[in-house]
Amino acid sequence: MTATIRDARPEDEARWRELWAAYLAFYDVTVDADITDQTWRRVFDPASAIAMRVAEIDGRIMGFALFLTHEGTWIRGKDCYLEDLFVDPAARGKGIGRALLDDLVALCKANGLSRLYWHTSEQNTTARALYDSYVESDGHIRYRISF
Repeated sequence: MTATIRDARPEDEARWRELWAAYLAFYDVTVDADITDQTWRRVFDPASAIAMRVAEIDGRIMGFALFLTHEGTWIRGKDCYLEDLFVDPAARGKGIGRALLDDLVALCKANGLSRLYWHTSEQNTTARALYDSYVESDGHIRYRISF
């Protein structure tokens, strides 16, 4: 099973929304519908820093990576932040997560970005096994204040 990794297209919306709902359920979080709508619109807004790559197998989207680039204070170039990566549970263990990450690494290198980084839950052991195969945790702890 070989996944084709490509930019998201408007016609991917219905399937992305299915996967997005499963992703939110996995983390046991609720996101207001208008935020989901806004996220989708931002992917296609040239003024937005948010982009999405999808993994397609036999014409069906089986995973996605939402990411954004931004300037940083400790680097000359830009950082790439992988905000969301999700693979359909029915397709896990088949290399789709790795294909999405490999694709993002290649995009970062091709576009001269300085770093790629992401966060995940300590309890997400499956994803952490994949992530640990790329790089060890840098030991930073995330703090977040919501307003």
